[in-house]
Amino acid sequence: MEERKQMAYSVHREILDEGEVNEIAQKSYSQLSLCDKAKDSVSCSGPRLKNCMLGTVPVLRWLPRYAFRENALGDLISGISVGIMQLPQGMAYALLAAVPPVFGLYSSFYPVLIYFIFGTSMHISIGTYAVMSVMIGGVTERLAPDSAFMIWDNVTNGSTIDFVARDAERVRVAAAVTFLSGIFQILLGLVQFGFVVTYLSEPLVRGYTTGAAIHVIVSQLKYTFGISPTRFSGPLSLIYTVLEICSLLPKTNIGTLVVSIICITCLILAKELNGYLSKKLPVPMPIELIAIVIATVISWQVDLVGNYGVDVVGKIPSGLQPPVLPATSLFGQLIGDAFALSVVGYGIAISLGRIFALKYGYKVDSNQELIALGLSNSIGGIFQCIAISCSMSRSLVQESTGGRTQIAGALSAIVILFITLWIGQLFEDLPKAVLAAIIFVNLHGMMKQFMDIPALWRSNKVDMLVWVVTFLFTLLLNPDLGLAASIGFSLLTVIFRTQLPNYSVLGQVPGTNIYKPVEEYNQVKPPPGILIFRSSATLYFANAELYQDALGEKSGIDITKVLSIKKKLEAKRKRHEKKNAKKAIKELKKKGEEPEMELEKDIAVIEVDNEPDPTLPRAIILDLSPVNFLDTVGVKTLRSIHKDYREIDIEVVFACCQPGVVDNLQTGGFFNDKVTKPCLFATVHDAVLYCQSDKKQREKVVVLEEDFKATQF
Repeated sequence: MEERKQMAYSVHREILDEGEVNEIAQKSYSQLSLCDKAKDSVSCSGPRLKNCMLGTVPVLRWLPRYAFRENALGDLISGISVGIMQLPQGMAYALLAAVPPVFGLYSSFYPVLIYFIFGTSMHISIGTYAVMSVMIGGVTERLAPDSAFMIWDNVTNGSTIDFVARDAERVRVAAAVTFLSGIFQILLGLVQFGFVVTYLSEPLVRGYTTGAAIHVIVSQLKYTFGISPTRFSGPLSLIYTVLEICSLLPKTNIGTLVVSIICITCLILAKELNGYLSKKLPVPMPIELIAIVIATVISWQVDLVGNYGVDVVGKIPSGLQPPVLPATSLFGQLIGDAFALSVVGYGIAISLGRIFALKYGYKVDSNQELIALGLSNSIGGIFQCIAISCSMSRSLVQESTGGRTQIAGALSAIVILFITLWIGQLFEDLPKAVLAAIIFVNLHGMMKQFMDIPALWRSNKVDMLVWVVTFLFTLLLNPDLGLAASIGFSLLTVIFRTQLPNYSVLGQVPGTNIYKPVEEYNQVKPPPGILIFRSSATLYFANAELYQDALGEKSGIDITKVLSIKKKLEAKRKRHEKKNAKKAIKELKKKGEEPEMELEKDIAVIEVDNEPDPTLPRAIILDLSPVNFLDTVGVKTLRSIHKDYREIDIEVVFACCQPGVVDNLQTGGFFNDKVTKPCLFATVHDAVLYCQSDKKQREKVVVLEEDFKATQF
């Protein structure tokens, strides 16, 4: 290990309060008025217009500078690989959304091209995503349930489901909620609301996606067992669905179950082999594509539908759907679901986008990402797509196969276009159980997120609590309500932590101007007669009363009791003086003498001891370095502390105030004729030296910090 180099420094200056620091540093008080800010925001110039255009349409910035020799081959291989993955995943995730599989292919085409133009991340793969699809599935099955499309069959003399009408209505609902979620994302991006993702912490997102994965698994069990359970909605619907599936297990289609077991087993083994050979293969083997090709061929040759009653994908129309305006009549019923989709989709995309941006050294614009995703969803909704986000598995494949720009995404969309126009009909005999098996195996990574719990228990128990509660809320309340409840709980943990901060008494590290909590260091001692008090959180209405109580506990002063005793003694003294004065006047009148104004020599006076209690501090320093803002309650609390302790001859000063806190004190009416800015000090050490000086003459006291050791490596 390299030896540490000891360096010393010496500083000789006067004690500085806040006003003197501002004067020396020449603080600037010039601020633009609201009118000037508005004029500046709408002013236009050539460079500003160019930057605005390049920021709104990022493809114009990077595509002209595209390094063809370095990136073209990697983007080509990556685009083909991701496009092949999009085929099975798009069809499988469309089943999650309760719409025909071909609409998953549409969702892997239109939104990808839109994001290619407006997105700022170079590596994420846009398209269908399991969590988003299961949220849409909850909406479509709620507004278009099977029971609403029952028709009478004269042949069987029973009720059957009109699947054509049901699927058409579900596509209509899915397109409407997708369009509305895109509008929400665009509006949030235009008002610069990209910071909303900060409320989605990593434990919250991982707990939420794990809970949503359980919903995905349960929703696909009907295809695995070949049963038709009743659709439940609302809180606890997952529990009711599981109970319904368990009651229908005796009616399991054996052919469907066998297909599911074989497909899941083969996919798991193939993926393990793929992982083992990943370093030896230039590109990963398209396991899902191979699986659906083999399954389709077997289903066609064996006639799984006719011989064993296995449910298959069915008719896949060739070509693309014409644009259709969404059903605005449904918007009122979809607002909550659309907003949840917009937040979840954006949160997942920006989280993964920032990971790749940090790895490759570029910046992802959070507000532009909102607009890009919003345009992808809103335009996609017009073309009857389902809401999209980015997929971690596809994004990792896109990056690992050499993809460096969104050219790879555009090429994957071209692959999907080719499949949709010419070869989509070949997959009409594909069993739905195979698509369900693909979903189960792809969720393997999300199931590993349960290992977060012991890791978070060791590192941060509050984050672990957020993870577990988010998972349970998502599980029991469904993904939409679960997300809202989880965000609320996460914010409550922040509020509780600010309500219950650590309160410390600071002492001086020997031979330095550094102050540390005396409870945590053995050699740290508080300056004699001075209490240095610090809270680890900001001061606002939720913890203002606790702040005062903690100060009283640390100082050993029950300020309310002391002030009450002082007022009682003062009142008793005045009553006694008044009584003696009346008695003296009465005696003078008896003697026939005129009473004089000054009777002090004949009046007994109660002497009040003005000597300070040696057990109490003579000064209190409030270290406000952790405080980043003060509301009106916080300002009143500091004013009350300053006034109350001054009444019992204890001076209160403040140290390490941030500029915003000083402004809050100024606008909150803290300063007056008796309380001025010289009670604010730049450092704790300045405040200590001020309080130690007998006459409190700061201009005659200098800070002499000599030979303090600073460690450098």
